[in-house]
Amino acid sequence: MRRLLWPLLVLAALLLLNVAFTDGFLSVQIKDGHLYGSLVDIVRFGAPLILVSIGMTLVIATGGIDLSVGSVVAIAGALACLRISGLDEQNSIGGVLAADGIALALSAALGLWNGLLVAGVGVQPIIATLILMVAGRGLAQLITDGQIITVNSAPYKLIGGGYWLTLPFGIIIVAVIWAVTAFLTRRLALGLIIESVGGNPEASRLAGIDSRRVIVMAYTVCALCAGIAGLMISSNVSSADGNNAGLWIELDAILAVVIGGTSLAGGRFSLGGTVLGALIIQTLTTTIYSIGVPPETTLLFKALVVTVVCLLQSPAFRAKVFHRRRPSPVPRAAADEKLKVSA
Repeated sequence: MRRLLWPLLVLAALLLLNVAFTDGFLSVQIKDGHLYGSLVDIVRFGAPLILVSIGMTLVIATGGIDLSVGSVVAIAGALACLRISGLDEQNSIGGVLAADGIALALSAALGLWNGLLVAGVGVQPIIATLILMVAGRGLAQLITDGQIITVNSAPYKLIGGGYWLTLPFGIIIVAVIWAVTAFLTRRLALGLIIESVGGNPEASRLAGIDSRRVIVMAYTVCALCAGIAGLMISSNVSSADGNNAGLWIELDAILAVVIGGTSLAGGRFSLGGTVLGALIIQTLTTTIYSIGVPPETTLLFKALVVTVVCLLQSPAFRAKVFHRRRPSPVPRAAADEKLKVSA
């Protein structure tokens, strides 16, 4: 919890800044049985990023990286919309479920491909996923034939733009996936296995852990989360854009994981911190629009804030800035003498 202190403070500061610039920013209302408000919108629009970041957390915890999640987002949305647009009745629940299932199956297959390249062939993660990042974006444009595919399907619209039990359906999907992932990694031994593979692969192998299988699983789950995010993004706008859907979301996901306290070197990870990091990025995007930052400086402003957050999380940086002095180590001879006297 201590390592999440600074991200929590940054999120609180961003929310207070929005309160100063936006009237009624913290108000949440129920209209037509649905929850509305700026806070609800932050979580709703940040839901796809949270999903991608959850999968990215598992990959980074194994000591890898996945640059292809943005392309997987585009592929999943494009394939689902293509299938739905070809239905005689686009409001058919069975047809929409079949389209979603095919899109998610392809997403999982792409993640499996990444995992096999990394764990089976031994390709560096950044290279293996960079291949799919480039090729996958081209595949998404082939699926859409370079056009924007539009659909008019109420069941499909529910995924990213609908409501259930007064809440946006996307938030419910994220909550369920986060809860399942947290249960599997924190209540079972899976989390320790992932951390051991990322922290010390050789020791894990000597302990009898099949690190290859763990790595393949992490990449498959990551791509599956990206596929669900792709369905969510495309359903929210009822269209699929193979060129722009999920563009650069992989960078935001990596930033969210790092802000949440997970080391890029692998090992220990924090799913709660990842969600917090994703919310910071989405809140930052909302803040940029609220305070009127010029569009041409948006990315620079975003980079500066993320840099500040990462620096505040660094113990070495805080020690230098706030002049914290670590207690000097007691010389071994003096320590032995002290033990003799006390004895």
